[in-house]
Amino acid sequence: MAKKGENIYIRKDGRWEGRYIKGRRTDGKCHYGYVYAKSYRETKKKLNDQKQALHRYILEPLKAEDAPVSNIKFGNILADWLNSRRHQIKESTYVKYRNIINCYILPVLGNINWNDLNRDILESFCSQMLASGGRKGKGLSSKTTADTMSLIRSAFRHASVHGYRPPCDVSSVFVKRTSKELRILSRNEQEQLCRYLHSNMDSKNLGILICLFTGLRIGEICALKWEDISFAEQTIYVHQTMQRIQTERRTGKKTEIIISTPKSKCSIRRIPIVGELMNVLVKFRNGRNGYVLTGRESFYIEPRTMQRHFKRVLQEAKLEDINYHVLRHTFATRCVEMNFDVKSLSEILGHASVNITMNRYVHPSMDLKRANMQRLSELFSNYKPSE
Repeated sequence: MAKKGENIYIRKDGRWEGRYIKGRRTDGKCHYGYVYAKSYRETKKKLNDQKQALHRYILEPLKAEDAPVSNIKFGNILADWLNSRRHQIKESTYVKYRNIINCYILPVLGNINWNDLNRDILESFCSQMLASGGRKGKGLSSKTTADTMSLIRSAFRHASVHGYRPPCDVSSVFVKRTSKELRILSRNEQEQLCRYLHSNMDSKNLGILICLFTGLRIGEICALKWEDISFAEQTIYVHQTMQRIQTERRTGKKTEIIISTPKSKCSIRRIPIVGELMNVLVKFRNGRNGYVLTGRESFYIEPRTMQRHFKRVLQEAKLEDINYHVLRHTFATRCVEMNFDVKSLSEILGHASVNITMNRYVHPSMDLKRANMQRLSELFSNYKPSE
């Protein structure tokens, strides 16, 4: 069959056929549905209608007059939970939860009756996510799978509060988290990057330099304005972040930029600025106002644009390709190498606890490991037999 569009084919008999994923079996294999029409346009419309119908649970939360619990689908439970959380969480968090439900949970578990859920089904669901989940079917990370199970547990607790007895003990379904070794810049790489930034200083490169010596996240530097920098107190006031999120508005746009408070109250903070960086900021401002990355009040640079710029900087500086967040990891690691007070560092990074700082962002470099191991040299000499 000749293909046109997304999973739309013209058949040998002249009809058009559209294929969509109707769901997934517990072994992870796709269960397909099909639509047929006389024209491509009509087939595409039918296909979109079917895809939207898969998410009907998001539009139909539980109601008092609902059918007996034996007929309630897990998708309805999820919808009711999400609806109850909508006005208690940030819009970006709501979009994240909605995407997890739509992309991962509904296709596999949405049509299963509440009373039919059991531990085996949920464990199989987790295994399928790890082995073959995601758009490319190559499996999802343990963090994404664990986050999905955390959402399911919240939905179970919500159902229990509203009189729906849990069909199984979901707390016993455990996803082992595996952490990847996070990349940081070596001292030589950091020096090489700084030399390039100083030699090619503009608003965006200044933003990279700020992140490297303050630990700001990419969304925070994109939302930072000159008025947030106190030249008298030599501090940066971090109280906003910028994100591009999916939108439900019927404006024709799939995403939109929002500027809001950071991810938690702890992320609202004042960061002292080191003297040399302060000198650069004083020289560069020169009457500029508005956003730091543009020097204009009505024009900003969004995170994905900043990320692309950073990639170009790395190429021109002849450095290995890395993610922008590595700047934050590098800042935290350099601070620990210089024996920063961890509590102070935790507050500078905007973490809720010292444990988050130590476990997630602080990773000893090879230089620090080598210096620590060198302390064993004297002990080794003491054990060495005399000649």
